[in-house]
Amino acid sequence: MKYVLALDQGTTSSRAIVFDTAGRVAALAQREFTQFFPQPGWVEHDAREIWATQHAVALEALKQVPGAAVAAVGITNQRETTVLWDRETGQPVANAIVWQDRRTAARCELLRKLGKAGLIQKKTGLVIDAYFSGTKLEWLLDNVAGARERAGRGELAFGTIDSWLVWNLTGGRVHATDASNASRTLLYNLHTQDWDDELLALLHIPRSVLPQVVPSSGIVGETDASLLGMALPIAGIAGDQQAATFGQACFAPGMAKNTYGTGCFMLMNTGARPVASRNRLLTTMGWQGPAGRKQAAYCLEGSVFMAGATVQWLRDGLQVVQSAAEVESLAAQVDDTGDVYLVPAFAGLGTPDWDGYARGTLVGLTRGTNRAHIARAALEAIALQSADVFGAMALDSGIALKELRVDGGASRNNLLMQMQADFLGVPVVRPQVTETTALGAAYLAGLATQVWGGAEEISSQWQIERRFEPKTGDADRRAKLARWRQAVERSKGWARA
Repeated sequence: MKYVLALDQGTTSSRAIVFDTAGRVAALAQREFTQFFPQPGWVEHDAREIWATQHAVALEALKQVPGAAVAAVGITNQRETTVLWDRETGQPVANAIVWQDRRTAARCELLRKLGKAGLIQKKTGLVIDAYFSGTKLEWLLDNVAGARERAGRGELAFGTIDSWLVWNLTGGRVHATDASNASRTLLYNLHTQDWDDELLALLHIPRSVLPQVVPSSGIVGETDASLLGMALPIAGIAGDQQAATFGQACFAPGMAKNTYGTGCFMLMNTGARPVASRNRLLTTMGWQGPAGRKQAAYCLEGSVFMAGATVQWLRDGLQVVQSAAEVESLAAQVDDTGDVYLVPAFAGLGTPDWDGYARGTLVGLTRGTNRAHIARAALEAIALQSADVFGAMALDSGIALKELRVDGGASRNNLLMQMQADFLGVPVVRPQVTETTALGAAYLAGLATQVWGGAEEISSQWQIERRFEPKTGDADRRAKLARWRQAVERSKGWARA
């Protein structure tokens, strides 16, 4: 039996999972790493610690399957997080700026005032927001001493986390990113499928810092033999949400999934051509096959910034629970929230509001409110934010979705999944393998190395673990969503004051 090693580099932890040819988990290792919050609204990572933890868990996972015939390595990663490093030493010139970071919100507002929103959306499929990598990279070049001059001389390399891992895995021989990650930078043209000179000029980014864009499925290089005990082909790369969509076997237009991780991300396959959004969704590259643009799939995406991170805040910030697993049982102690709503806009609001100045809001508190109500409101907030995205997606696509496939850590919370079905009005389907992000990276790598024969074989491996049917009537659902929108409006623009 052959195996594929998937490296799943997330926002709060690095994971490595070995999959067998049936798509089953054969080994798993995980390590958390440090989160830095140097100023309000700023979030940073030490890219060196990311690499150290990712390397360590890869070795740990491989040790769990001694003698396994590993055919390839697949990489999936937290997207938009921006690293700038020295090509000679391989050392970062500053901490990585995380996707959640809001320091470039004012720059984004200026770009909108300059009338650039239409140009950027037409070329990239994205809205102007501090979420994406382009303004983060511009900030690093402008604020790290000597960085812009050094970049101009070709001494520095930019990459999202996939590029950083590929660089380190290959001993600095390969500087590459795949099309799905490139499409999240504000610098990549979805239509030409290449870096865009007009956008580079707009953000003052020299081409010399950019990685080569490669297909999501295809061999881009080999790991240095000293790192994993053998030289392995790196054959699959995709941003975490695109990888999860692939791992959920959403290969046909109209199929959709929602991943409940640190954030919450719904993607719908729209086929071989990008669909422009009229409802503030993102149009993004899903993946490219080995034949590049001839085998490209595009997606519509909605982004919720705070999902599992909301539960993390209950644990670490409010300390109303000692572990994330306690939230479900605590929330189940009450039948409803008592009209309490938590809007977890701790890092602004994503789809469909895109308000970088919104901040977290807890409304409807009375003397009767207790921690169970707040816990339930936190779970509802995750599902309600996703329902907002779902509504925009139905309008853009013209497709009434029949079901939602779910994955990610919080998808194991049965109460949350039932809430999601109730607020959407469609069944929510959880697969037997919920490690779909890593599985998608493994599938992309395995397709390029003939571990799997094609999409049909992968689709046949996808199996349902549980199906959640909606129990709420249409009138109650509409009333709930309307009340939620009232709470969201109260959170908007707070940081502007």
